[in-house]
Amino acid sequence: MVDGIPDLDEVLAEALRRLGRINILVAGKTGVGKSTLINAVFQGELATTGVGRPVTLHTRYITKEGVPLGIYDTRGLEAASFRETIGELEKLIQDRRAQQNADDHIHVGWVCLVEDSRRVEPAESELVHMLTRREVPVIAVITKAKSDEGFRDAVTDLLSDVKNVVRVRALATVFDDGHRLESMGLDDLIELTDQVVPEGQRNALSAAQRVSLKQKQRRSHAAVATAVTAAASVGLTPIPFADAAAIVPIQVTMLASVSAIWGLPVNRAFLGTLVGGAMAGTGGTAAGRATVTGLLKLIPGAGQVVGGMVSAATAGVLTTAFGEAYIATLSVVARDPQRVPTPDEVREEFMAQLRRRKRLTGQRQDQ
Repeated sequence: MVDGIPDLDEVLAEALRRLGRINILVAGKTGVGKSTLINAVFQGELATTGVGRPVTLHTRYITKEGVPLGIYDTRGLEAASFRETIGELEKLIQDRRAQQNADDHIHVGWVCLVEDSRRVEPAESELVHMLTRREVPVIAVITKAKSDEGFRDAVTDLLSDVKNVVRVRALATVFDDGHRLESMGLDDLIELTDQVVPEGQRNALSAAQRVSLKQKQRRSHAAVATAVTAAASVGLTPIPFADAAAIVPIQVTMLASVSAIWGLPVNRAFLGTLVGGAMAGTGGTAAGRATVTGLLKLIPGAGQVVGGMVSAATAGVLTTAFGEAYIATLSVVARDPQRVPTPDEVREEFMAQLRRRKRLTGQRQDQ
């Protein structure tokens, strides 16, 4: 760190550490559409392009570089071998639970049942019972949903240990007469999963998933709130505006954390372009102060502290405006999960959001 300006490598490492990893067990009979579901929900066509390694005779662990997610994919709960499969899974869960790092645990189970079957098999019931006994929360996922006909209620009754039951259609379905059923339920699945996984895994879920904008926004607001508390603590002893670089490390860390939550590249090129070269720790005192001055002047309320002091309340207000503008930015430029915005696109929209907030604040003050 130079002159209170954080080293980006340190910031990035910390953001990735905080992101963690989420591990999801996805189980069901052959043909229920597990791979299709995984690819529809998560970044990077995980089930197709991820690297899978066997962890039991019937299960493999799928990961992909840059995606903070691991999928334990069972090879089918078939009648002839399902008890052997469940026994292997139970031992695997115990082994994972024994690891000190929570990122190595299995955090939730998705037990998939195809809607057309209208049946809950003994294998599915026994698997849910085992997972519940081993304190792994379970969501029953009814796949290939077209016509419920009371099946969801039946699953809820028969698999009473599950946390919830959700109907999904991973891909749009087009019938011979041209009638089209759009995909459905994927965002609900993520919202329900977010409710049952540990707090430490929720940011990883947000970064990995690509179907729920609301969940990404909610986790981002939480990251901003954490940064605001830290910035306010810096301002408990009011500091001159010329030394306001003291809150920059907090704000840069916040930007890195929110970027990670949205599944954006958490690297020096991306963040460096966003916050400017001076914040990369290469500009010394003058550059650091110039950067703070230039950025804070874009934030509503900054004009009130120029030449004065930055208090705890002011530091919190500035950091809140900074963070909320960035969330608004990503809600605009990162809505399409199929496309990663360029750093320049993000920076341009970010500056526009800050100017918009300053302009609106000025209009309210004139009224």
